[in-house]
Amino acid sequence: MKNQEVYKQRSVLVMGIAKSGYAAAKLLRSLGANVIVNDREEVANNPKAMELLEDGFTVVGGGHPLSLLEGIDLIVKNPGIPYHNPLLKEAEAKEIPIITEVEVAGKISEAPFIAITGSNGKTTTTTLIGELLSGTSSNPVVAGNIGTVVCEVAAKATRDQTLVTELSSFQLQGTEEFHPHISVLLNIYEAHLDYHGSKEAYAHAKAQIFANQTSEDYAVYNADDPLVSEFAEASDATLVPFSATSQIKSGVCILDGVITYKGERVIEIADLSMKQNVENTLAAIAVAKLSGVTNEKIYEELTNFHGVKHRLQFVGEAKGRKFFNDSKATNSIATKKALDSFDHPVVLLAGGLDRGNDFDDLIPYFQEKVKHLITFGETAPKLQETANNAGLKNVTIVDNVEKAVPTAFNLSNEGDVILLSPACASWDQYKTFEERGDIFIEAMHKL
Repeated sequence: MKNQEVYKQRSVLVMGIAKSGYAAAKLLRSLGANVIVNDREEVANNPKAMELLEDGFTVVGGGHPLSLLEGIDLIVKNPGIPYHNPLLKEAEAKEIPIITEVEVAGKISEAPFIAITGSNGKTTTTTLIGELLSGTSSNPVVAGNIGTVVCEVAAKATRDQTLVTELSSFQLQGTEEFHPHISVLLNIYEAHLDYHGSKEAYAHAKAQIFANQTSEDYAVYNADDPLVSEFAEASDATLVPFSATSQIKSGVCILDGVITYKGERVIEIADLSMKQNVENTLAAIAVAKLSGVTNEKIYEELTNFHGVKHRLQFVGEAKGRKFFNDSKATNSIATKKALDSFDHPVVLLAGGLDRGNDFDDLIPYFQEKVKHLITFGETAPKLQETANNAGLKNVTIVDNVEKAVPTAFNLSNEGDVILLSPACASWDQYKTFEERGDIFIEAMHKL
């Protein structure tokens, strides 16, 4: 680790004892900080809180009392805790810095960062970059929103490794000096309005990925997205655009069915194992070429890459129906991309946490792609209304995903696709999208 003195003797409040809070608390104390850990759940009901308590930490559970701010000069918060939380509002008034563990990771990591964000496609792109860089001098370690806590990995990383990190807007909003060598911004759609308050605030959180880059760094960005392009072009980084629709001499594009990098032929579209992820593939190729990966290695990986679990994952077939798990589709943009992948009639399973947004952008898909909607969760009434507005009368409301699967099976025919692509976060009924997807898989196998 570098900068091992940066948090020494500082009084730090770690807010939220999930994976990231637990790892941050451990790391900060090892760096000499005076750490208090806080969570809204009672300590006795939280195994990780009990572990920290037994390890000698001061742990306060059952809420976020304002008295915790006394003597605190830094807050490291769980990314999911919104800034309108009363304790955080009071901290802002007292000018106490509020960061996420990603900022801590950036301070102490000896390894350079490749950071990936966007409204859709982050996990697939991050996973693919990890595969493309595997076995090369980059020595990639994949972490972040994809499952492994960034600061935990950063504490162990060495100079000859590269941290390939998927980062959410929640994580990026809590950064101040975080400095990736290569940043990737895939797209910006309206999302997480319940957290950020507006698309503008959400977009600026995403754009934080460029904030501290210099001309010696690289910004890989989607030139087909005007807002992404605006943010990228305002950065100081060396720009590397990618486009699925236009010819770009300075970056990655498609020319006569061939993906090219700065005019160099890399791979034919026809050879890709996952043709539905072209934009993600273009971004990953840009990072791979910047990292010195050979075209032979790129070809080998892209002809064998079959995606990630919970992202358009083929689960199996039952009596002529094909089941796909796209539980990671937590917004309508992701669901539209999933539906675009199929020519067969689709029985769509969708619904979840109500974040205040509408689903009008799904209307053309309800008209052209979906033969029956099975909906559940807080947004079920909204999705039913949207489907009815689209002229889709085949709508069934069920209690949850487990009941949605046999219902979809009974209402489908041979040759149909049964797709879980919720267009919503999972937190109204499930702890994570992974849990939701696993329940879908289990229910399918029960058939």
